[in-house]
Amino acid sequence: MAKKRRISAKVARNLEGSLFIAPWLFGFMIFLAFPLGFSLYMSFHKVKILPSGLQYEFNGVKYYREILFNSSAFYDELIPYFQEVIIMVPIILIFSLLIAILLNQNLRGRFLFRAIFFLPVIFTTGYLLTEFVNQGEGSLGFLDRFAIGEYLDAFLGDSSWGKPVKTLLNRFVLVLWYSGVQILIFLAGRQTIPNSAYESARIDGASPWEVFWKITLPAMAPFIFLNLIYTVVDMFTFPFNPVIKLIGTGNYGYSSALAWIYFLIIIVFLLIVMLLYMRVNKSQKLAKG
Repeated sequence: MAKKRRISAKVARNLEGSLFIAPWLFGFMIFLAFPLGFSLYMSFHKVKILPSGLQYEFNGVKYYREILFNSSAFYDELIPYFQEVIIMVPIILIFSLLIAILLNQNLRGRFLFRAIFFLPVIFTTGYLLTEFVNQGEGSLGFLDRFAIGEYLDAFLGDSSWGKPVKTLLNRFVLVLWYSGVQILIFLAGRQTIPNSAYESARIDGASPWEVFWKITLPAMAPFIFLNLIYTVVDMFTFPFNPVIKLIGTGNYGYSSALAWIYFLIIIVFLLIVMLLYMRVNKSQKLAKG
């Protein structure tokens, strides 16, 4: 009897857990799994829109071959934006970390400042950002005032990094607006570090610079990695991403193939980031040991 009761209790707990995750599973299957599978199916077909509905004509990997080997449109949009992402991600992480450390101080009105830094995440949708850029907002005014753009042209010359750097500077303020979530994550990470560690460092005579490199930065490493993954994904879905606009064509099969290629590129980039983080983390542990 006791065994049957234990089995019944175990089954009951499993059922309770299943009921709790059932809404998520239902939403995942309807709103994510099915569209992903359907887009993968369309990427191997030529889709025609007829009065009676959609007609599918199988054409194999034709669209994939055309995008990767027979067209330069995808690479013309991807490579410059990829260069922008490489520049934007470190800027956002460094800015977020510094602001989080500042907001963690015992300052008057720090809760108000935290809300101010997070408000753009709530209000700045893709449409609003586009309107800001169309109105000439989001750039650094002193670039035109001091003709810094001309110096950049002379310094970068015909380098492939010239256009991404100038594009980034023209949207610099908007890029920093995308730091709200990262600031909150860094702020939560900073509050996990006990004050006793800083008090011990001050007693030993450590300078603020040494405290940052020896205590704060190592303790924030997991949160840096989390923000790195989040920022990379966020930047690859940035409203001004030209690849996203390229995907939005009328050819459903071609667009689906392009979306899957872009998705796989993002996955590969994230895997490279994870491997680099694991390598750096492992070398730091070996150095400490």
